[in-house]
Amino acid sequence: MGDVYADPDVISRLLGESRTWAFVGLGDNPGREVHNQARLLQRRGKRIIPVHPSGKSVLGERAYASLADVPDGSEVDVVGVYRRAEHAGAVVDEAIAAGAKAVWMPLDVVDEAAARRAKDAGLDVVMDRCPAVEWSRRH
Repeated sequence: MGDVYADPDVISRLLGESRTWAFVGLGDNPGREVHNQARLLQRRGKRIIPVHPSGKSVLGERAYASLADVPDGSEVDVVGVYRRAEHAGAVVDEAIAAGAKAVWMPLDVVDEAAARRAKDAGLDVVMDRCPAVEWSRRH
């Protein structure tokens, strides 16, 4: 993989310029890493949209069962793919269909074929990187 999906300029742009992040896999369990990442970005001014089959609100935000359920008026800049790697491809395909601008797959979530599909569809892609670590490197 190398660093093809860890372009420093893309990472900086997504962390600095994005406004809305949909976190797929964000449920109401504060012990999960996705909860920590969503809270971190929310505290740094990002709007978060929880996407989880339970549909329970998280961190004060209404949740949706799938990306397809997020209202059209909610422009999603980045989809955080907080599912196991074997499920990442389906989430990436949903992100493409939903019109997201980027997908971010955190540490240990690697799906090269899905990343290529997203890139071919015109999305920015970050893979196998932690938003918190990347944020601390830039601020």
